[in-house]
Amino acid sequence: MGSLNDVAKKAGVSIATVSRVINNGSNVNEVTRARVLNAIKELRYQPSRVAKRLRSKSVSSNLIGVLIPDIQNPFYVDVLRGIEDVTYENNYALIMCNFQQDEKKEKLYLDILQSESIDGLIAAPAHEKDAKVISLVKEGLPIVCFDRGLQGVDVDVVLVNNREGAFKAVDYLAKAGYKRIAAISGLEHLPSSQLRDKGYREALEENGLSFDPKLIKHGDSKHESAVRLCDELLSSENPPDAIFTGNNLITLGALETIHKRKLKIPEDIAIVGFDDMYWSISLNPPLTAVYQPAYEIGRRCAELLIQRIKDPQRPSIQMILNTQLMIRSSC
Repeated sequence: MGSLNDVAKKAGVSIATVSRVINNGSNVNEVTRARVLNAIKELRYQPSRVAKRLRSKSVSSNLIGVLIPDIQNPFYVDVLRGIEDVTYENNYALIMCNFQQDEKKEKLYLDILQSESIDGLIAAPAHEKDAKVISLVKEGLPIVCFDRGLQGVDVDVVLVNNREGAFKAVDYLAKAGYKRIAAISGLEHLPSSQLRDKGYREALEENGLSFDPKLIKHGDSKHESAVRLCDELLSSENPPDAIFTGNNLITLGALETIHKRKLKIPEDIAIVGFDDMYWSISLNPPLTAVYQPAYEIGRRCAELLIQRIKDPQRPSIQMILNTQLMIRSSC
């Protein structure tokens, strides 16, 4: 693509004249305007969005940053769809950054988003004490968090009731007659993992089942670690008769191990997952799973952020959405 200087040379005018044409200045005759526009088209020149904003003294970039920890996880894809639908309706564009739970990469992306003069940020922070995101909140950048909040700052948050969702799943397994119910959980420091672990333990207690620390495994919330952790559980001297999995990627990893061992679901082992994905009903047998409204989470995040941009002083909101247990044939 050509530069501003290239356009000026091709049209035989000054850079100032090109700028006036781009900014719809009135003191350019139609012949010159047409010549500049033709040069812009031929050279495929794209004006700098940041420079144009500075020239027009606009207070808005109409850009929103979205920071997610794992684009491979379909949950975040559905959240992103909800965000994008609302932001598009309100004339905002998105810059999506996938930091893969890498705090160094997260900091790099946040620096880039700042340099792009984003109007606001929707983020699933690395953890509750995420220093970089907390500093942006304190600097006054409009921010909405989802899936996990932040400690020590006043910020809008959209969550699901993780504890209740896990309780429903494990309570259902216990009432179905399963006695040794294992859990494969995500990163132990994440609030969502901690709350799902709490719901798991509360359901065991509610049904008179003792908690066995050997039956709960923590991994990195991804498929590969779930394959290994499920294998550890099924190889133990006293293996579980049911497994509660902490997210959809963990569910897929556990299913892979179960199928490799040629175990039948639910005859040999039952499974209930946290996250009801579109493919859950296509499995054989269809998966019993905790549905969390990922798309709705995204929409609510975007709506709260746009409200925050318009009214920076309004009180912060913590929104907790309900889950639903989708009962099928995997237990």
